[in-house]
Amino acid sequence: QVQLVESGGGLVQPGGSLRLSCAASRSIFFMNAMAWYRQAPGKQREWVAGITWSGITNYADSVKGRFTISRDNAKNTVSLQMNSLNPEDTAVYYCNKTQLTGYDYWGRGTQVTVSS
Repeated sequence: QVQLVESGGGLVQPGGSLRLSCAASRSIFFMNAMAWYRQAPGKQREWVAGITWSGITNYADSVKGRFTISRDNAKNTVSLQMNSLNPEDTAVYYCNKTQLTGYDYWGRGTQVTVSS
């Protein structure tokens, strides 16, 4: 069964932190590079951070130094630690493979709202 379940979002004040988690089905997760994406209101979905199967990470410039992506290959999970959040980080956050085909399954995402 194909599955992506994101969790951990919420309302946080500027400067605060959140930790997002994603539980993926093995068919999506196994041996694939995984990523976090986000979609802000009125904008296209954008890539935020990626991690290879072996743990090599890379980040969008807008989150570099503030966000940390990690994965647990035994549990088929990928996480995103987000620090120093600002209102521009407000979006629905999704996880998925790094290599997308355009016909990919997407989960429901988790809403992150940064506001005072």
